[in-house]
Amino acid sequence: MHAILYYPLAALLLLTACTSGKMNHEPVAATNPPLPAFDLEGHRGARGLLPENTVPAMLKALELGVTTLEMDAHISQDGQVFLSHDPYMNREHELLPSGEEIPEADAKKYVHYQMPYSRIRTFDVGSKYFSKFPEQQLMKASKPLLSEVIDSAQAYIKAHGLPQVFYNIETKSKPSGDSKYHPAPEEFVDRLMTVVDEKNIRPYVIIQSFDPRTLQVLRRKHPDVKTSLLVENLKGLDHNLTQLGFTPNIYSPNYKLVTPALVEATHKLGIKLVPWTVNDLQAMQRLKQMGVDGIISDYPNLFQEL
Repeated sequence: MHAILYYPLAALLLLTACTSGKMNHEPVAATNPPLPAFDLEGHRGARGLLPENTVPAMLKALELGVTTLEMDAHISQDGQVFLSHDPYMNREHELLPSGEEIPEADAKKYVHYQMPYSRIRTFDVGSKYFSKFPEQQLMKASKPLLSEVIDSAQAYIKAHGLPQVFYNIETKSKPSGDSKYHPAPEEFVDRLMTVVDEKNIRPYVIIQSFDPRTLQVLRRKHPDVKTSLLVENLKGLDHNLTQLGFTPNIYSPNYKLVTPALVEATHKLGIKLVPWTVNDLQAMQRLKQMGVDGIISDYPNLFQEL
């Protein structure tokens, strides 16, 4: 595959959103909108098609008609909120600023929380072939600021007359990573919500996490913000909700954990059930027939067939 420079498109979209030299931060909604009736979420944008958690991946997901952009948030050494799944540069699909491979001995050397964002941005996260996603289009790309992603997405929505989408933002944290890979939950939430409110997208934001602590901080400080509990354990709905301590808007398990009984139980509690990460059309159809409330997929192009 040939590398394609995607920056001109992103720059054009950012320019479209500018007014008198400033980004257009007008609120996208005056009320608290309901979640989509059936939520089509592009996982890390459109990871199966373009480099994950990048502006091009998010714009591709919008082009394909998603109702929610799903993404992962990390915090840099200088407190910037940016998109990344891993807490360090992943040598599987990311390159050094020089364009060279990250040596295996340095696989976990480049920790984001120990680098300023200005340095993080110099790594190339889109030009290396990723065998797990052979259809992924190669292009030079960087890990973007959350603010940049929002500006680009809102500009694209406006330019193409699309319905407003939701932003499902995962806080990538766990107790063992505090002060090593990320700040403590309180600071993580504060920095994330500062960006959300600067961009006036609070009504359309969902904060998700495997870490109940960040959701608990969010519930205490921002009870109006929608929450989603991510689950990959076998402990069951009752246990996981007890650990969380409140009823989230969304329960989001690994799709293999979904059963008709789980669908019924979540719906009885008024919770939407949105499983991850479903990359097979037949599995999507089966889950939809079972009654789930949405699908998170690396391949949002499959939603057109669903």
